[in-house]
Amino acid sequence: MAPLKLASGCDRRCSFCAIPSFRGSFVSRRPSDVLQEAQWLATQDIKELFLVSENSTSYGKDLGDLRLLETMLPELAAIEGIARVRVSYLQPAETRPGLIEAIADTPGVVPYFDLSFQHASATVLRRMRRFGDPESFLDLLERIRKLSPLAGVRSNVIVGFPGETEDDLNTLCDFLEAARMDVTGVFGYSDEDGTEAASYDGKLDDDEVRARTEHVTALVEELNSQRAEERIGETVSVLVESVEDGVVEGRAEHRGPEVDGTTTLDGSDARIGDLVTAEVIATDGVDLVAVPLDTDGDRA
Repeated sequence: MAPLKLASGCDRRCSFCAIPSFRGSFVSRRPSDVLQEAQWLATQDIKELFLVSENSTSYGKDLGDLRLLETMLPELAAIEGIARVRVSYLQPAETRPGLIEAIADTPGVVPYFDLSFQHASATVLRRMRRFGDPESFLDLLERIRKLSPLAGVRSNVIVGFPGETEDDLNTLCDFLEAARMDVTGVFGYSDEDGTEAASYDGKLDDDEVRARTEHVTALVEELNSQRAEERIGETVSVLVESVEDGVVEGRAEHRGPEVDGTTTLDGSDARIGDLVTAEVIATDGVDLVAVPLDTDGDRA
């Protein structure tokens, strides 16, 4: 796997984030440059391209075509030697139908949706200078799963934001239970120098932020484990990333690199870089255990 940069900077002004202050406005790389780097990476035995930026849904807007990502994905996936293309960091409010379709339906592009929800309470999101609510977020997930029922979904949420009430926290928890995401990162709010939120009133004390963060973390650990268990019996394509002392580990297509969990392949002699079709037979938290399948779909 190798990260492939789509853009730098961000035009959004989320009240908790300092990125625009030190990285500047959103600037897309030209498609020709992205494709040229992708072709070079393919010559370096890279199997998966991980497209990264602060907001991949904005790619192309400064080049006059907000649909550039949709048109570039098939070109990236067609590069000889590249087995997977994965898109990171999608803004939920900007995730348009055409982009969902491109990610869900383009051969070689994995059905993986890294959606930056950050919270679910409309009140908290407005204070964050973001958009959305549980209904719109769940509708987005429904549209994704209608096109790709087995799609991977991950997100991050911030707990204890200034002004967050118990009702807001309950709204977030209810949303997480309904969303059935594969992985959810939970972060307790803390001031970041130079941000608007640092000047907000209604801040919770550190102990309360910690308690709420621990509560939501425990909830998502259980929910993500349940989601992993729901995948038992599914057929997955595993990119092998580690072989050590006979233990073969990799990532199924619905998992991003490093933080989304691994898949252990039982009874496999695969090598690093191999793509192995396998059936999920067990889980360990969010991690999966799978057995390889032969070309007829039977256990090897």
